[in-house]
Formats: sequence, C-alpha cells, structure tokens
Amino acid sequence: MALPDALNCMLATVADGDVIIEHPNRDKPESHTARALVVGLLLVSAAVLAVATAGGWSKIQGAKPLHVAYVLIYLLLAFYIARWRSGLLPVAASFAIILLIFCAISGPQWFSRDKPGLEDPLLDESVVGVLTLLLVPLQVLLIAVAARGFSQKWSVEVEQRRDGLQPYVAQSR
Repeated sequence: MALPDALNCMLATVADGDVIIEHPNRDKPESHTARALVVGLLLVSAAVLAVATAGGWSKIQGAKPLHVAYVLIYLLLAFYIARWRSGLLPVAASFAIILLIFCAISGPQWFSRDKPGLEDPLLDESVVGVLTLLLVPLQVLLIAVAARGFSQKWSVEVEQRRDGLQPYVAQSR
C-alpha cells in the first residue's frame, strides 16, 4: 500500500546509526554554570537538612519520614540534573518552595526551645534553628538558579548526519 505524498516525504531515509543527536544549549558556559549551581545547592541543602534532622531527631514530631524523604529526593534530583535532565529543574524548584515554607515557619520555633528545663536534642536548639533558617536563603537561591537553568532549554535537540548532509531527505519516486 502506497503512502500519500504528504506522508511519504516525511519519512526518514537515514538509518538511526547515521544520525547524531546534539544538544547545542548544553555546550554553553552559562548552562554548565547553572547545572553546577543547581547540583551544588541541592547537595548542600540535603547536607544541611540531614545535619539539622539528625541534630533535632528526638524533638521532630511526625516529620521524620518527611525529612528523610526530602534528603533522598534532593540527592536523586542532584544525580539526574547532573546528567542534564532539565525536566527536573521545575520539580527541584517546587520542592524548594515547600521546604522554604517549612523552614521559615519552624526555624524560629527552635529558638523558643532554648530554655532551661527543656530536654535537649542531640545538637543545641539554637544550632538546629540556625541550620533550619540557613535553608531559607539556600532554597531561594535554588529556586532562582533552577528557573534560570530551565530557561536555557537544555533539552533542545538538533539532528546531524555523520556525513554532514540533511538528516531527512524527501524520497523520490
């Protein structure tokens, strides 16, 4: 069965092994910087959150699984974003927004626990409070850099043939 001419001219006449997929926006220094910053901010945020979680473990009520999940999610996001998965940048920004809200609300509460007679967590309450409040500017930076990285369009693909010709050629009759 013959295909209509409109569809016939759109078929690839080049074997898959002869086509090279290039990502031109990933070669730019700005893209490398944005990726490195996002990965670094995710790793630093995960580390600070892990220390704050471990330091206040005995006093964190009901949020222990959430803290552990956040650390694991941030590490997973850092891994995939380091491999140029730009679709995860908005996901990282959305997780950062949620963590920013939690930290902005809970940070001052750690300082109100810094009184005699209250049971001490592993780290001093003021240290856990500072670590929690330190996460706020880290998340603001993460949101800004992830948005900048997403606007750089890392996922744009350009097809090139190994021999330099056009990747798709209309078939002649």
